[in-house]
Amino acid sequence: MVLLPGAGETRTAVLGQAAVLARHGYGALLVDTRGHGRSAGHAMDFGWWGDRDLAAAVSFLARQPGIQAGKIAVLGESMGGEQALAAAGSDPRIRAVVAEGAEGQQLADRGWRPHDITGIIDRGMEWVQYTAAGLLSGAPRPMSIPDSIRAAAPRPMLIIAGGASAGEPAAARWFQGASPATVQVWIVPDAGHTQGLATAPRAWEAHVIAFLNAALKPHVLLWA
Repeated sequence: MVLLPGAGETRTAVLGQAAVLARHGYGALLVDTRGHGRSAGHAMDFGWWGDRDLAAAVSFLARQPGIQAGKIAVLGESMGGEQALAAAGSDPRIRAVVAEGAEGQQLADRGWRPHDITGIIDRGMEWVQYTAAGLLSGAPRPMSIPDSIRAAAPRPMLIIAGGASAGEPAAARWFQGASPATVQVWIVPDAGHTQGLATAPRAWEAHVIAFLNAALKPHVLLWA
């Protein structure tokens, strides 16, 4: 498993998730996102370098002893979840994705916003932000999440959303609409942004492990 933290965080932010995976025999590679923690480069908090950086992490894992082709999955939180969803469409080595707290990396991911005046204003502001970020950072704009989900099918994805987070449930269901047969959605009641494990630890463990066991069967990934 490759584990990705959110924007502004380091790999230590996903230690709790890694511990859950380890209890069930899954190895975990915890990655500092570009420009975060010990990773070099300039941080881009929309995560637009994610496909390239995640490809490097998957390549590293694939070279390790005991790793089986077709048994690598990615779990990402917030920006990390968005990076995982967007990268899966162009990297067939990613066999499954668990993404928590994903709302989108670009305007093409924001179709879940309401089409009232508030939604129109929000999308206008986001257009300015994404356009400026692309010009200033030079980062390549990734594949949109809906396009990536469609391209990744039939590989499975689990999107986890906090029930107490304003946009996450709507975003998760909208992403699911890109490929209903391959995308599962779990709304964690009363959970805030990326707080599924903290709010409902037993349920989080049960949902994630059951999904991974089904996605990566007949054998689970063993690596540490």
